Parts: sequence; C-alpha cells; structure tokens
Amino acid sequence: MPNTESAKKRVRQNIDRSARNRWRRTKVKDETKVFLKAVHDGDKGAAEKSLRLLSGMLDRFALTPTMHRNTAARRKSRLALRMNKLTAVVSA
Repeated sequence: MPNTESAKKRVRQNIDRSARNRWRRTKVKDETKVFLKAVHDGDKGAAEKSLRLLSGMLDRFALTPTMHRNTAARRKSRLALRMNKLTAVVSA
C-alpha cells in the first residue's frame, strides 16, 4: 500500500497506462484476426484493406511503450508474407 503522495500518484498512473496498453494490444489482436480470416477466405480486397489498417496501427503503437519497434516490424513482415502468398494464389 503506497504511503507517500508520489507513490499514490504512481499507482494511479500505472493503472491508466496498463489499461491503455491492454487496449492497444487488444486492438492489434482483433485486427490481426480480421486480416487472417480474410486471407483464409481468399478475400484479397478485404485482406488488403485490413493489412493497410493493421500496418498503420502497428506503426503508431511502435512509437509508444506498448510495443517495441522491432516487434511491430516483425509482425508487419509476417503479415505481408501472408498477403503476398494470397496474391500469388489469387493471380495464378
């Protein structure tokens, strides 16, 4: 239990920040599921739209302490690989 005013404030800040980070991680996971479902269904248009949205989201969240920039880059790369495979299958 915090005793000093600064410790009490730090607890409040930690609660707010952890909630914000949880929200961001949830948004990324939800949008990733939308993208993967579109890829699984073979819907190229929906997958492209979702990938664009997800890439921007990852770039924004990489600027915050929520996610490291290398983690965001790795996820974007793996998602782009899936998109490229879908594009190759659809065009073939």
